[in-house]
Amino acid sequence: MSPRLALVVLAVAGLTVGGIAAVVGASELSRVIWSGATAPVLVVLLVEIVTSLRRGSVGLDLVAALSMGAALLFGEALAANVVGLMYAGGQLLEQFAEGRAKRELTALLGRVPRTAMRKRDGALEQVPIGELVPGDLILIRAGDTLPVDGTVVATTAVVNEAALTGEPLPVKHKAGEALLSGSINAGDAFEMTVTHPAAQSTFAHIVRLVEQAQQTKAPVVRVADRLAVWFLLVTVAIAGAAWWWSGDHLRALAVLVVATPCPLILALPVALISGISRAAGQGILIKDGGALEALSRVRTVIVDKTGTLTHGVAHVAEIRTIDASWDADELLRLVASLDQASNHVIAQALVAEARERGLVLTPPSAVAEVTGSGISGQVEGHELSAGGSRYVAARSTGDPYTLRAGLEPGTAVVAAALDGKLVGIIVLHDPLRTDAADVIAGFARHGVERIVLASGDRQDVVDALANRVPLSAAIGDLSPEAKLQLVRQEVSQAPTMMVGDGVNDAPALAAASVGVAMGARGSAASAQTAGVVILVDRLDRALGALEIAARTRTIATQSVVGGLLLSLVGMLFAAFGLLPPIAGALFQEAIDVVVILNALRALR
Repeated sequence: MSPRLALVVLAVAGLTVGGIAAVVGASELSRVIWSGATAPVLVVLLVEIVTSLRRGSVGLDLVAALSMGAALLFGEALAANVVGLMYAGGQLLEQFAEGRAKRELTALLGRVPRTAMRKRDGALEQVPIGELVPGDLILIRAGDTLPVDGTVVATTAVVNEAALTGEPLPVKHKAGEALLSGSINAGDAFEMTVTHPAAQSTFAHIVRLVEQAQQTKAPVVRVADRLAVWFLLVTVAIAGAAWWWSGDHLRALAVLVVATPCPLILALPVALISGISRAAGQGILIKDGGALEALSRVRTVIVDKTGTLTHGVAHVAEIRTIDASWDADELLRLVASLDQASNHVIAQALVAEARERGLVLTPPSAVAEVTGSGISGQVEGHELSAGGSRYVAARSTGDPYTLRAGLEPGTAVVAAALDGKLVGIIVLHDPLRTDAADVIAGFARHGVERIVLASGDRQDVVDALANRVPLSAAIGDLSPEAKLQLVRQEVSQAPTMMVGDGVNDAPALAAASVGVAMGARGSAASAQTAGVVILVDRLDRALGALEIAARTRTIATQSVVGGLLLSLVGMLFAAFGLLPPIAGALFQEAIDVVVILNALRALR
């Protein structure tokens, strides 16, 4: 039995036994019983108050202590017992509501795997997941939760990713495809190669973010804490005025009782954690109440292109060489060898394409990368540069733009130069997400006043994309520093949300009023700096995050304002003698139930 439930049971028992004693005429015994049942609740409450005061926090628990203490002092033992029951019941109700609100987060934390079946020397051994290292081969049995990130080996894996992404249907992954830790094996057993240690896995990172979400107090809650002090003063002032004006101490007691506890301290935390939990159920991880609050105020949205408006998985459409002496596959092999040292999505796409073609890659050396522009280094004894046309043109003879004849505007191109001479270009296609236009239009319908596309790609690429989606502005040729400056400029004008895939967007995500990272892969810089992480590769979840935040804020405001008004009305009725202490306690408990149930609507 939990301590809060024990207090409720004790208060109910005291109220019942004391009531029986009063009925049989043992009035003195009944007062003793009611006082005894109130005392444990009051003692626990006083301990909580002292603890809060040591942290520098003054809350409305003081009102509850004053009302119970005053009732005992004035000889109103029955009223004290009723107030104790209502307070303990309110705390139990709050505990239940928070448990309901955290159900998605709690379920996620409760599924953290502890061990894994590692295959070594032809035998299986059960080991703690902390001992797994990249390259280990592990067996994932039917129903197992994947303990680390990895890739499928030699078969097809069917996994349920609902806890991470909100997608209800199992997903099939072919051999070589990546798997997220935290997914559940929904098919036959399969083997998986570990790609990240447990501490750096997607699931471990998500768990850390969830724990942070549960512990951080939102700015609006901190404001509510300050308002609680003023409400305390108003309560005491009304109670004192009622006593002074009427000369009846019961009126003052009734005022205190009606204000115990207050929806200000119940509704906000429940509503906020409900909204965070609701978002988690859709694959949207909101790190804390502050991020949720910031989302609800967004008026400007800045979106990256690659990996955000597009899927970020470019495919090689064509390879053009400077002359017939160059083989297309050889050019791809050299560029992919160099790109092994880059984390850019296009670089990763070229490496994946080369491996799919069976090309043998060699490790590069002396690598230097200009983020968002290009990369240079030594490959098989040659100096190789690859990247944007402007980047390569500055490091070679020859003009990459001459090889672009006939290409559609907006086509992504990687130029390459070997030993200072242009050798060719690789043409890639990264299609616009099918729902991009609808999502952008949804932002506008949701009250977003300005939508800006900010990309490191060439301006002509950005312009071509802007013709297909409704944007306020489309800006290309941005370095990470320039993108950061753009975000700061927009933030100075209005609350701004930055949506990016995180390869080069981490500084901009951190500078925004709230950053939204598309995807969580281990300890990626974007997921660390963003306030919101979308775990599923769907742009519409960014719009969903705005909608959930706005609805949560509306519900929280309704609960607080409505609850406070009802409390004030009850206090005035009590001050004029129209609401006795016991009735006031029941009235306040009804208010608490209403505001908490309303706050829980954020779950739906």
